[in-house]
Amino acid sequence: MTNTAQAPTPPPSEGRAAHPDHLGHVIFITASAAMGGFLFGYDSSVINGAVEAIRDRYDIGSGTLAQVIAIALIGCAIGAATAGRIADRIGRIRCMQISAVLFAVSAVGSALPFALWDLAFWRIIGGFAIGMASVIGPAYIAEVAPAAYRGRLGSFQQAAIVIGIAVSQLVNYGILQLADGDQRGEIGGLEAWQWMLGVMVVPALLYGMLSFAIPESPRFLISVGKTDRAKEVLAEVEGHGVDLDHRVAEIDRAMRSEHKSTFKDLLVAGSKYRLLPIVWVGIGLSVFQQLVGINVAFYYSATLWQSVGIDPSSSFFYSFTTSIINIIGTVIAMVLVDRVGRKPLALVGSVGMAIALAFEAWAFSADLVDGKLPETQGVVALVAAHVFVLFFALSWGVVVWVFLGEMFPNRLRAAALGVAASAQWIANWAITASFPSLADWNLSGTYVIYTVFAVLSIPFVLRYVKETKGKALEEMG
Repeated sequence: MTNTAQAPTPPPSEGRAAHPDHLGHVIFITASAAMGGFLFGYDSSVINGAVEAIRDRYDIGSGTLAQVIAIALIGCAIGAATAGRIADRIGRIRCMQISAVLFAVSAVGSALPFALWDLAFWRIIGGFAIGMASVIGPAYIAEVAPAAYRGRLGSFQQAAIVIGIAVSQLVNYGILQLADGDQRGEIGGLEAWQWMLGVMVVPALLYGMLSFAIPESPRFLISVGKTDRAKEVLAEVEGHGVDLDHRVAEIDRAMRSEHKSTFKDLLVAGSKYRLLPIVWVGIGLSVFQQLVGINVAFYYSATLWQSVGIDPSSSFFYSFTTSIINIIGTVIAMVLVDRVGRKPLALVGSVGMAIALAFEAWAFSADLVDGKLPETQGVVALVAAHVFVLFFALSWGVVVWVFLGEMFPNRLRAAALGVAASAQWIANWAITASFPSLADWNLSGTYVIYTVFAVLSIPFVLRYVKETKGKALEEMG
């Protein structure tokens, strides 16, 4: 799963050193906000454990199944599009609390559906919460983090997402063991897959409780005239040696001078429909990130392995190990992105993904023997799947969002980010909704398609994407 959170415009005093008196408290505040990212990753990936059980319980084909899985992305898009306006009206903390409630309600509703249509409805509700969390978490962290620590604290959101993905797979695996390896096995009167979807109510409640323990964003407080409370929060996160009056005036001045970019800013001068080239590059990055098929690894991996003869318990275990590889790759990217640069990492990732996907396509082209892949192809498929996730995580999983946060000129950054994010949700939906039917048609052919997109991403990056490492945001044009 990818982080679709839009990188917010940072508050002023970006380069000023900050030494908060209680850095541990700042970390607690950041980690609490990043629980939204954890739920983002958890809710996005937990459905992986329920796919085959839903297919069996409701006796549906691949096309209908794909729509139930992918329909959450509709909620994601709506939540992401509206979260910013909601947060500006009622505050970041209230927005987090609404998101926590929606996560909890979605978990309970998804665990206790009485028909396929209401399961789909609860998936949309959960998707709306994901969309909100994808925007509010990074925005809040950027607004409360001291400038000297903003980069490191901002990475909490992405780390929380990949940890949420891994924990969801571990929980699914544990529940499956309690059900003797049967996704529809009963535990306490409910089927195993229902428990998988329902357990998310626990981190959702924790997220809600933590939201009551952290302060509102100083930026929002100033925007609604609560300057005294804003000063208290600034002293809390930046230290008591800060000139609070100056900081409040600085933030207020920055907010008043911000240009609210619109879709018209993205068009070529004198044109009603032609987007600027830099906007197309952003859309291309977002789309390629999804068209390599990364979300198949997190939505359908258990189903994928079972389709080539691996037993359910082992398939769930491999889904968990893939999530661990995702965490490792993300950490590598966080360490290297400012040292190596964005463009070299993207190119390395594209080459690695293309090779791994090609090996997967080859492995899945073999005829099944007694319902299983031959031993050699089975080993190659497993190794290649993990290598693919590793190369994605250490490159495109992180680099795309760094690029999108840096590559656009200030005058159009917000609007361009919105368009790029929308393109990413659409591409995500296309891959998620099409995989079951494509896999029924030809699993090897499906991976050939993903391989082609990985290969095409190489000349795209070489020709159209400019390195942004070490450049000030004001230099982008």
